[in-house]
Amino acid sequence: MPTVINQHHLESGLSYSMYRKLIDDLLAEGKTTGTSQSEGAVAITKLNVQRMRRLDKTVKLQPDLLVELEQLDQPWVWLVLTEGWCGDSAQNIPVFAKAAEINPNIKLLTLLVSDYPEVMDAYLTDGSRSIPKLICLTQNLEELGTWGSRPQPGKEILQKYKKQYGDQFRDHYDEFTEELHLWYGRDRTQTIQAELTESIRTWLKAYQS
Repeated sequence: MPTVINQHHLESGLSYSMYRKLIDDLLAEGKTTGTSQSEGAVAITKLNVQRMRRLDKTVKLQPDLLVELEQLDQPWVWLVLTEGWCGDSAQNIPVFAKAAEINPNIKLLTLLVSDYPEVMDAYLTDGSRSIPKLICLTQNLEELGTWGSRPQPGKEILQKYKKQYGDQFRDHYDEFTEELHLWYGRDRTQTIQAELTESIRTWLKAYQS
């Protein structure tokens, strides 16, 4: 499937380590990525760094995921749309990074939505700019599939709050994020790993067809 992503986007993409360093460097200046430089956005980014640091140390990949990763024998690009202030990105991108380390055929790159809104707008989730968004591409930049922006139980938590509060949902956003991240903590990346396993199976079939 064709995509809006071109070689310029890949050349502008940051590896996971570069992405982490960018966030650390910005925080040292009291800043975060993107256009919003509020105290709240910076504070959330600091918390996200703690989340990523913890996951970098603790994530152990499931056997089923390892099996799927080992089957890939052709170059893929995993391009992840993200921002440093995004809590879902902090909870999921470290898993993508661990997976990409297993197979050198996978090149993981991150792209800031604030720098490339045209890419984000081509990969909306239910009409919204939801991140992280993982886009799986062949070396010829053919799209094999996407994942995002949070595991299914996280989506269900969001829908619960939207159904309960409707137009007043934003007034309860802190409540929602607290429950969401409590779920992430209890889940210990098991669901995202299972979903990534299934996604890779699907992408492999698309690649081989």
